[in-house]
Amino acid sequence: MAKAAKKAAGKKLRVTQTGSPIGRIPVQRQTLIGLGLNKMNRVSELEDTPAVRGMITVVHHLVRVEELG
Repeated sequence: MAKAAKKAAGKKLRVTQTGSPIGRIPVQRQTLIGLGLNKMNRVSELEDTPAVRGMITVVHHLVRVEELG
């Protein structure tokens, strides 16, 4: 398990908000805020962790994800 943690330690994700939170359920709005996004076209660079991946899954229709080195 430590090997997997080392492997993902250097990875980052660039998450860009592409959809509006207006009219979405509160969980999705709060998830966007948790990702550091709350307005259209905002960009946030985050560590690639299972928690962040889970948050992205909740709002996958509102964001664009790019993997960084």
